[in-house]
Amino acid sequence: MTSLTRRELALGLGGTFLLGACNNAVGGNGGARIDARVDATLAEMYRRFPGTQNLAGNANGLLVMPLVTEAGLGIGGAFGRGALRVNGVTVDYYSTTKASAGLQIGAQQYAHVLFFMTEDALMNFRRSPGWAAGANIEYAIPEGGETIAAETTTSLSPVIAVIFGQAGLRIGATLEGVKYTRIIP
Repeated sequence: MTSLTRRELALGLGGTFLLGACNNAVGGNGGARIDARVDATLAEMYRRFPGTQNLAGNANGLLVMPLVTEAGLGIGGAFGRGALRVNGVTVDYYSTTKASAGLQIGAQQYAHVLFFMTEDALMNFRRSPGWAAGANIEYAIPEGGETIAAETTTSLSPVIAVIFGQAGLRIGATLEGVKYTRIIP
């Protein structure tokens, strides 16, 4: 059995990090691809739920996750990438990760949009190194073509989440945590 010296270990770890940094996608077309998906997602949401246009008009910013894929069998998780838009312009890109544990089975995909209704909510989100969805989010889940009006009591919440376009089946009772992290696509 051979043993590694500190120098060999340091060179090996350094090489691993160096190779990992080579694929950081700076200058790639990942941002353009995410922006195109965000545009399509917003167009579909506005078409299916016209009331969201008023909600977006009153929001200080929108975090759009065009496709979140979620799966679980006892232990589960989800992942998606999207963009933060302020005044209709992409200002940052984010990923969302979700972990869950409990009685669950299945997989699904969906889109979701977070409407930051107050400047404080938007700034708290942008300043945090990793923002976890918490109790300050109001979920507005449209069903069967219902409209979402900005005049409802949900517009008093600092953050409103609209989830739509679900495909697949996932059932169960779980404890979940969602985290959003700024990325370079």
